[in-house]
Amino acid sequence: MPGTPTTLRPERAAGAPDGALDALIEPYLREAVAALDGSAPLLAGMARYHLGEVDAALAPTPPGAVDRGKRIRPAVALLCAGAAGGDPAVAAPLGAAIELLHNFTLIHDDVQDESPTRRHRPTVWSLWGVGQAINAGDALFAAAHLPLYRLIDAGADPTITLRVLEGFDRMTIAIVTGQTLDLGFEGRADVMPADYLDMIDGKTAAIVRFAAWAGSLLGGADEATAGRFAVFGRALGLGFQVQDDLLGVWGATSQTGKAPADDIRRRKQSLPILLLRERSDATTRAELDARFAAPAIDEAGVARVLDLLAQADIRPAVEAQVAALHDEARAALLAAAPAATPWRARLLALVERMAVRSG
Repeated sequence: MPGTPTTLRPERAAGAPDGALDALIEPYLREAVAALDGSAPLLAGMARYHLGEVDAALAPTPPGAVDRGKRIRPAVALLCAGAAGGDPAVAAPLGAAIELLHNFTLIHDDVQDESPTRRHRPTVWSLWGVGQAINAGDALFAAAHLPLYRLIDAGADPTITLRVLEGFDRMTIAIVTGQTLDLGFEGRADVMPADYLDMIDGKTAAIVRFAAWAGSLLGGADEATAGRFAVFGRALGLGFQVQDDLLGVWGATSQTGKAPADDIRRRKQSLPILLLRERSDATTRAELDARFAAPAIDEAGVARVLDLLAQADIRPAVEAQVAALHDEARAALLAAAPAATPWRARLLALVERMAVRSG
């Protein structure tokens, strides 16, 4: 069991808070993953591989040698606790739980999307098979709950802790609902941008919204203020996904870890494609629908879709949507935390970074 969390003083937040926040959640992450150790060592091994702690031979990886993810979601939780007037250390178990749950969804997403790589490495299913990857994801889902039972030990109010526990499971349902809609969109020619935004509201934004809401509650926010933090988290999460969609079409491999235009090659109904469909004439829509209904899109087909996107000026439209969502996030944060603090400064910096990220 982790010891008493170290208080992260506000004056330290303006320096290098990302590493300090990681240090707060790490003991809870390690404790939760250690619960997977036992008579089937591959189970914990796959989880640790996905988290970047070991290589494919299950040997430890040197610090900094492997991309372990951005950890944006736990950072939102802890920083919102601070911005609400509390100690981010109290929200550290929540941050660990959110990070583990996020990684559970990634393992299952990789299976469902048949993605061969994640964070510049082979995915769990591509190394150990679909069945074992499902086991690894299921295990991380269960392990994600374990840090939440440490919230009271970290100083959280028991009543707030119960609300966070319920919110955690309801958020997970929203994520899976969004993923179900996403898979259901595949092969359909009637999906519109509004449908897509509704879908990512669950699949992607729900966890960021929950992180901001629950973190602020643990930081002492009242109901109205926690609601404003939730609005901030939702807008940030939506903006994150729309930026992902942009990178999935126009991002460089060196930045995304995936092939250029990979979302087109995988026939994903992402926002750029849906905007193109909405803005095209009947002839172009028919061509686009035929390409996305085919079993695969060859490189000539990918080039043709990229050309259609360029002709319709879709990239600037997506960039404008990203900017609008991050503007909304910024405004909601300022409403939730009107007083200037180092914690709010870090959240505002995060919004700026997410708006222009390239990977």
